[in-house]
Parts: sequence; C-alpha cells; structure tokens
Amino acid sequence: MLLTLGDGVESFVQFITVLVLFCVVLALTYVATRYIANFQKLKQKSGSIAVMETCRIAPNKYIQILKLGEKYIAVAVCKDTVTKLAELSENELHFSECQEEGVPGFLEILEKAKNRKK
Repeated sequence: MLLTLGDGVESFVQFITVLVLFCVVLALTYVATRYIANFQKLKQKSGSIAVMETCRIAPNKYIQILKLGEKYIAVAVCKDTVTKLAELSENELHFSECQEEGVPGFLEILEKAKNRKK
C-alpha cells in the first residue's frame, strides 16, 4: 500500500472533524450541566428549609442545623438515616466553629497536597 498525498489530507480532515465534534459535545455537556445545576439551585431556594451549618463527625456522618420556617433543628445525618437530635433557639446558635459547606475547593486540596510533599 502506498500512501499518497490525498490520503494524508483525508486523514487530517477526519482528525479535524473528530476534534470539532468532540469540542461541540463537550460544550453541550457543559451547558446542560450548568442549566441543571441552576435549575436545582432555584428549586432549593424556593422552600422555607435551609441548611444553616454542617459539621462532619465521621466519614458519612454529619450533624446539621436546619432552619425550618422560624425553628432551628439539629439532626444527625448518616448513610441511610436522618435522626432529629434537638430543637434549638436562635440565641443558642453560634455559626463559626465547625462550618463545612460541601466539598473543599480545588485550591484548598492542592495546598494540602503540596504541604504533604514537603
């Protein structure tokens, strides 16, 4: 089999076509993910329930303070269960000690990894 100049150009055009299609699929995936995230965020804000604070006490075990209307409730959240611990008054709450909102950011994880190597 002899490769001709036409075969090289055809291969290059196929490569560019696949690359463009990949970028289009990647962009559509990004847009769809952002849309779904914004939709769910709006859905959560519409109610009168809010997670005020979350503190991890063990892997897959958290204590959360929820605001339900005007009441504050402490709950224990485990893998398969949610248990009410206590009702709290607003003057009993101090939101500063153990606040953990979701997953730590990328920069925070990167700094921890750099510090481990040293």
